[in-house]
Amino acid sequence: MDHRILIIFAHPALEKSRVHYRLLKAAQTVQGITCHDLYQTYPDFMVDVDQEQELLTQHEIILFQFPLYWYSTPAILKEWQDLVLEYGFAYGQNGLALRGKWFTCALSTGGSKAAYQADGLNHFTLRELLRPLEQTANLCGMVYLPPFVIHEANDLSEAEIDACAHHYQQLLKQLQQQSSVQALTRLSYLNDLSV
Repeated sequence: MDHRILIIFAHPALEKSRVHYRLLKAAQTVQGITCHDLYQTYPDFMVDVDQEQELLTQHEIILFQFPLYWYSTPAILKEWQDLVLEYGFAYGQNGLALRGKWFTCALSTGGSKAAYQADGLNHFTLRELLRPLEQTANLCGMVYLPPFVIHEANDLSEAEIDACAHHYQQLLKQLQQQSSVQALTRLSYLNDLSV
């Protein structure tokens, strides 16, 4: 049976996005994937916690898709985490709703891969900068997978964006059918998984 994937999408200016718009469209063509746009659903930031928790329980893989802003997620995604991942649901005593689910991210950066190294402009790898999300997954008993990353998103040609969207679509299909995560957890980026 294929894993059901929930893409929790957060982009505050989707109309200006070349990359995430195409990634989202590619993901929407894959059966068994729910694409959930937080800015569209909650323009007032009034997150419906019960609805969000119900969505989480209906899927085996949770994927945050977003542009990296100031080394973190867009604001609504942080608000979503603060409200939805509450004690007794996501962690703590009887907080077992997410235990065993897989968690990953699909994100874009303006900087190059070389900029996200110890000796690069940003002084840290993306894996290091995403540690708060990794620890969130750990606390919730989820299996953390490396991210799918598109670097230098603003400089990509239309053909390169098409290739990224196709790669993302194929990766999602492969994740749906993946039975073991051991090989995946050893990768730096999910991009390195041959599809």
